[in-house]
Amino acid sequence: MKLNERGLLVVMSGPSGVGKGTIRKALFRIPDNNFTYSVSMTTRKPRPGEVDGVDYFFVSRSEFEANIRAGRLLEYAEFVGEYYGTPLSFIEQKLSEGKEVIIEIEVQGALQVREKMPDAVFVFIVPPSKKALEERLISRGTEDAKIIQQRLEKAEREYNLAYKYDYIVVNDDVGNAADRIYAIIRAEHAKTERSIQKYTKLMEGKE
Repeated sequence: MKLNERGLLVVMSGPSGVGKGTIRKALFRIPDNNFTYSVSMTTRKPRPGEVDGVDYFFVSRSEFEANIRAGRLLEYAEFVGEYYGTPLSFIEQKLSEGKEVIIEIEVQGALQVREKMPDAVFVFIVPPSKKALEERLISRGTEDAKIIQQRLEKAEREYNLAYKYDYIVVNDDVGNAADRIYAIIRAEHAKTERSIQKYTKLMEGKE
């Protein structure tokens, strides 16, 4: 029996190239999960194999800015000339249905979410070493050396923001990292602050 029936918003972030997307996919392969993925919106072009509406909502710059003005984004950030953001209505709907909503976003965006939804669960994913992150960015083969260097410099600044998160998970092995996040989610549901109301009703015989 789960005392907290409302879904959790789980914010996964960390430096670019740390493996957030790979961990998220492994998390969704765990049997009997109740996860739903909040697809982010971006103005950047799709990478090979990415599908619109599955990996991202790929939109024009003018369309993205219209969403900002209308207040339809939970958070947004701009990096290397492209916007990234999280549509709000989808998240609210799924949380009310009891779904665990997983969002995978940049650190700047995660800190915006922290201000707006402080009851979310914030997980900072880090590489096993700085060298490992550099190797991952290079091996992706999707960006030139200048962009990779910008991402590494940004990662250096982001490491110093880990203290703003609830948990730090090292991506030394994708399966292990997914298991750790799954354990975090289960533990968060049992937190007194999330479950005390239903527990009280249960003890009073009202449930």
